[in-house]
Amino acid sequence: MSSEVREDLAGLQEALLNSDSVEQFLRQLAALAARTLSEGMSCGMALRQQGRASRAVTACSDPLAAEAGRVQEEAGEGPAAHVLRHGCRVSIEDTATHGRWPGFCRRAASLGIRSCYALPLVTEGAPSGVLMLYAREPEAFGPEESSRAERFAASASGALTLSLRMASCLDRNEQLRSSIVSRAVIDQALGVIMATEHCSQGKAFAMLRSVSQNTNVKLRDLAATIVTSASGEPPGLTAPFEDG
Repeated sequence: MSSEVREDLAGLQEALLNSDSVEQFLRQLAALAARTLSEGMSCGMALRQQGRASRAVTACSDPLAAEAGRVQEEAGEGPAAHVLRHGCRVSIEDTATHGRWPGFCRRAASLGIRSCYALPLVTEGAPSGVLMLYAREPEAFGPEESSRAERFAASASGALTLSLRMASCLDRNEQLRSSIVSRAVIDQALGVIMATEHCSQGKAFAMLRSVSQNTNVKLRDLAATIVTSASGEPPGLTAPFEDG
């Protein structure tokens, strides 16, 4: 393993450990790319997450990259959108002479961006994001620079896959915890109804559900109101089996 790859992996590991969300990891990834790939380079990143809104989550290493991303969004064209759509890399040697995406290239050149290199980020075996590199000199991405960027994109794709899996696990755990807490509150409310109406648990639940439907109030919220009315204080929201 080369020293460059080891440095990339060390930086990606640190970014993972210091990130609390996919969005934060993406920001650290953009900064890491700009810092390690080439001096004076700017980096933008975009990720299209499954199950989320169609608008991509974006991150930038600096204001220039952010402005370049905004230009592409406003122009409705550019290398980043092409990579997100088709999953193939794009190289622009000189924005002043490049014939494709004239709206983006013209405005990018006015910002001082002369060359670009865009690479797909692959998660779970499919392109889902883009690593967008911007340089202030034309033809900045020769064979050596392109190879270095591709190695980084491959390593970043693996780390991003792990970040997305971790986020998915956290979401599922939070949903499970919320479900357990909701069930506990509903059970407390059923106990109150059973005691006051002298009925079975099944009948108590049918009564609770009927009131919820007729008043258009969520079952958990209605249950919390019943428990609060009976006890004089809101139900405890600590999930069962949770320490503390």
